[in-house]
Amino acid sequence: MLTAVMVVAGLTLLLHRYLWVRLVREPKWPLPWERSLTVGVLALAIAVPLTFLAMRWLPRAANAPLAWLAYTWLGFALYLFLLAVLTDAARGVAALLHLLPRDPERRLFLTRAIAAGVGAASALIGLGGVVNVVRGFDVRRIRIPIARLPKDASGYAIVQLTDMHVGPTIGRAFVEDVVRETNALVPDMIVITGDLVDGTVEQLRDLVAPLRDLRAPDGVFFVTGNHEYYSGADAWIAHLRTLGIRILRNERVAIRDVFDLAGVDDARSRGMAPGHGQDVPRALAGRDPSRPVVLLAHQPKALKDAVPAGVDLQLSGHVHGGQMVPFNWLARLDQPVVAGLHRIEKTWVYVSTGTGYWGPPMRVGPGAEVTRIELVLA
Repeated sequence: MLTAVMVVAGLTLLLHRYLWVRLVREPKWPLPWERSLTVGVLALAIAVPLTFLAMRWLPRAANAPLAWLAYTWLGFALYLFLLAVLTDAARGVAALLHLLPRDPERRLFLTRAIAAGVGAASALIGLGGVVNVVRGFDVRRIRIPIARLPKDASGYAIVQLTDMHVGPTIGRAFVEDVVRETNALVPDMIVITGDLVDGTVEQLRDLVAPLRDLRAPDGVFFVTGNHEYYSGADAWIAHLRTLGIRILRNERVAIRDVFDLAGVDDARSRGMAPGHGQDVPRALAGRDPSRPVVLLAHQPKALKDAVPAGVDLQLSGHVHGGQMVPFNWLARLDQPVVAGLHRIEKTWVYVSTGTGYWGPPMRVGPGAEVTRIELVLA
């Protein structure tokens, strides 16, 4: 823990020093402004590692205000950094082409204009992202044609929840809203495809308690995401079972005479907890190939095993649709699918943009969702 905090502190200080140099020192703002901005940047730089320590050692009620401050600032700082780097690159090109003004006063004016522009643009982008989070999640309804689905089962409804990230800035009221909206969709089944929590059972027990009220005739099912392993996966698995949630760990269950439901551990779990690790072949071993199969896998990359195994539909999350541009582009370097419904050979995959958010309470681009998936006869 100490090593992690030291790494975070070091990176945070480097980031804030860069922002201070580019946006405070170089523009040579009038002295009262420069001092105030310097103190503010330093205080926010210190607040970030302190927040990580507070989340580890203090009750959530005590650390929540600090978490909101630190995580929100990190979102704004990200865009300050990206825009500052872009303007640095543009100035570098302009310098090579001898396009920068020679007069010192004009140079200072340009430096101040760029700093002010970076600050204003970052504020607008960040505020838009915060508003996107505050407005909550959308209900998305999709229909997926499934071959071999019994005719009388056409219209079978699954509600998918994923990546709620209950923890530092997402609390019980949000979970209650999700439960209420999910039940109102009258699903036949509810699935939670990982990254439910960011914190231990002891810290978050009361916050996730409303999940006990989820209602669906064929049950509520859960598979682990990578964040469960950061938060004590075995303890969470045991606790979720007390809430009436069925955990699928590289296994399969028959859902009436409709289809088989399989679920696997998170792709990163091997070595993170004894006996854990994604194993799609094990989950599908011995199944009747005449029956459709739906696979729950936190990360879309499980497709590499799901497609050759003949899975009809894979439900995943993990990526949040990128959550904050430009991470939606970067996510494509790690995952085959970032968001939405796609067909890969004979396998459908739906990747939710997530029901909550992780880190900064911002969504710049993709919004959050609760997804009602209707299986229909192909």
